Amino acid sequence: MQRYIVSRIGQSILVLLGVLVLVFFMLRITGNPAALLLPKEASPEQVAAFKAKLGLDRPLPIQFLRFAQSALTGDFGNSLRYRTDALDLILERLPATVELASAALLLAILIAVPLGLVGGSNPGSLWDSVARTLGLLGQSIPNFWLALLLIILFAVKLNWLPSFGRDSWQSVVLPAVALGLAPMGQLVRLTRAAVLEIRGTDYVRTAYSKGLPTRLVYVRHILRNAAIPLISVLGIQFGYLLGGSIYIETIFSWPGIGNLVAEAVSVRDFTLVQAIAVFSSLVVILLNLLTDILYALVDPRIRYG
Repeated sequence: MQRYIVSRIGQSILVLLGVLVLVFFMLRITGNPAALLLPKEASPEQVAAFKAKLGLDRPLPIQFLRFAQSALTGDFGNSLRYRTDALDLILERLPATVELASAALLLAILIAVPLGLVGGSNPGSLWDSVARTLGLLGQSIPNFWLALLLIILFAVKLNWLPSFGRDSWQSVVLPAVALGLAPMGQLVRLTRAAVLEIRGTDYVRTAYSKGLPTRLVYVRHILRNAAIPLISVLGIQFGYLLGGSIYIETIFSWPGIGNLVAEAVSVRDFTLVQAIAVFSSLVVILLNLLTDILYALVDPRIRYG
């Protein structure tokens, strides 16, 4: 088990280094930051002074080493728009994003997992048709389009729920539904497929032949083994929800990291965009690492494979 954990930690470190390289060079491929951030009428002296202030006048390898060293110590510099520490801005917006992502994932679990279990246990039934339909809709409907429909129906027409802000528990309902539909579709399809596969295994048939009640067979054998693939998907989905909620947070004016990204890009806040990209990638890497470790704890075949 220790060897498995050390191996996964080593892989995570390599991925993090790759992320630093990609973030550093991709942001610079978009153009000269000084030309993007300064007004067009800026003089050559002002451009040179600005580049020297940000260290952009040094060779790229030196710039990257300084960037990597600062990023690994949590020092991303000050936001060019807000004139304050970029990491502090991210941490200030993080609770709102975690709240929205958690609500969306919880909603997806509460609906998709039971529906997938019932559908997989009764193939061809009405519940199975509902599960397959939900899986198809979740994988095909764009979340930003669904968000606009939800606002028109529940906020404008019916006036049941607010369409923007983060004031009460009601504010999270619409963005959580819009953001949670995609993972809901994936979870219901995965759960249904896992139950269908496990129901036909030898150990399940043996359990039935021993006279075990159906409820006990589901709890001890089917549910336990169906949870194994769900663990890895839940970790990946939570990371996706944390980093992929830009459109939803912007549409609903949700004060999270996704909305902060949109603001930073719109005003060409080079430092803040760089900090958010690295921070979000680090969160996803850590979530994947924890998911791999939990997966190995649940399924011993993984750690010794």
